[in-house]
Amino acid sequence: MSQQQSPRDVSIDEIPVDIANTQSGDVHASDVPEEIQSLTRALASTEPPTNPLVVLKAARWWYIHGKGGADPAFQWAIEWARHLATDTPSDVDRFDEFLEYLVTVGFADNTAELR
Repeated sequence: MSQQQSPRDVSIDEIPVDIANTQSGDVHASDVPEEIQSLTRALASTEPPTNPLVVLKAARWWYIHGKGGADPAFQWAIEWARHLATDTPSDVDRFDEFLEYLVTVGFADNTAELR
């Protein structure tokens, strides 16, 4: 699917980057493109993505539109990609922060709904 880009809406792939809203830290579930929502929900599920490139696609979006390197969704995506690349255990505390953040953003009413 091709989409036109404007100076406010650019990207290297089909997921738009809204320049005016970069690193605002004020993300709501309705602001998240469908593909990123799907990837983010998958990262919270019992069967997360196993392709690090897919995980990094979500990380990139959250880094740009969320709180930068401090964004919990970005941090969890990076942590999961590290786990996939090195086959070492992932940080459970970071995962819990990620789930709580998704509730704050509006992906679910509570963390149990995400699993």
